[in-house]
Amino acid sequence: MEVCHCSYWVPNSGGQGAVMWSGSWRVRFQEAAEPWPENATLYQQLKGEQILLSDNAASLAVQAFLQMCNLPVKVVCRANAEYMSPSGKVPFIHVGNQVVSELGPIVQFVKAKGHSLSDGLDEVQKAEMKAYMELVNNMLLTAEITHARYGSPYPWPLNHILAYQKQWEVKRKMKAIGWGNKTLDQVLEDVDQCCQALSQRLGTQPYFFNKQPTELDALVFGHLYTILTTQLTNDELSEKVKNYSNLLAFCRRIEQHYFEDRGKGSSSIRSS
Repeated sequence: MEVCHCSYWVPNSGGQGAVMWSGSWRVRFQEAAEPWPENATLYQQLKGEQILLSDNAASLAVQAFLQMCNLPVKVVCRANAEYMSPSGKVPFIHVGNQVVSELGPIVQFVKAKGHSLSDGLDEVQKAEMKAYMELVNNMLLTAEITHARYGSPYPWPLNHILAYQKQWEVKRKMKAIGWGNKTLDQVLEDVDQCCQALSQRLGTQPYFFNKQPTELDALVFGHLYTILTTQLTNDELSEKVKNYSNLLAFCRRIEQHYFEDRGKGSSSIRSS
């Protein structure tokens, strides 16, 4: 497959592939039920020079989820990844002739193929899992937003135009959720409260729901690992996470079991 030929697999409602429905991407479940292919691909922005902290966390969460499901995927970095995505969001996966973006829809897509990490939970536990996932998305994801590296792969003036465009989108989102006037100290306090809640729920367990990981574990790992291992202008965000030893151990456990042991090692997590 030539990854630059987006027209080959950009979905449309008149043919095969993903279908836009009420603002979300739903897949044809008859096709989704086909076996997982060996050439499944995950797309994200360029690492190290372009990808935002929040997008890197989202990509790592999807990678962790697929690893936990024992489903192989090749990671491909493209400067225009978000423009290749059917929803404008990253990461997205290309599986057969299906294109699905973001963790939630990807979890449902994988479930349609017969792979689920949360089927063993009862209804109360599933509701609790969703509540914690909302907490992570509302607190950690918003705190991670930055525009400093965005647009760097492009020549002037496009790099500046795209950076300002992204900054404007971020500011609009933060105002919409009531974060527009928050100070850095207030954001850090929210992160600390989120980590405290996660730490208390995890306790001494290997995963948030006993001995087996769920999509919550993948989501939390994606965000915490990204915060801990990404070099920022200051380390205040990572220092908040490092206050919780069981969360550090949790991240090391997933890194070692699902990434290092499978030949996907990356930056080690170290406490201060």
